[in-house]
Amino acid sequence: MVFVRKMVGESPKKLSSLIDIANIPSSTLRDFLGKSQISCLGCFISVWGYIKTNNLQDPRNKNVVNCDDKLKSILLGKSQVQLAELPRLIKLHFPKKPKLRN
Repeated sequence: MVFVRKMVGESPKKLSSLIDIANIPSSTLRDFLGKSQISCLGCFISVWGYIKTNNLQDPRNKNVVNCDDKLKSILLGKSQVQLAELPRLIKLHFPKKPKLRN
C-alpha cells in the first residue's frame, strides 16, 4: 500500500476565498474606516483597534462592547454588542459573491 501526502498548496480552495483579499464594503463601512477597499479580516482588525483605542469594552464584562455613535452606524444601531457577534455584523457590509460552478 502506498500513501501519498498532499502538499498544502494542492488544496482546491484559493487563498482569496479564505481571506477575501480585495472586497468593496458598504458605503457606511467605507466612511467608518476611511478606506475604499479592504478585506473582511482587515476590516475586523480595524474595528477591533477602534474599540480598544476608545475603551469601548465594558469594564465589568470584557465580552461586551459599548458602542459609541460612530460604531453604532456600522453595527445596526445597537448600543451593546457581544464580541462573538462582531464578525457576523461586519460581514453584513460585504456583498456576497456568486459561487462559480465547475
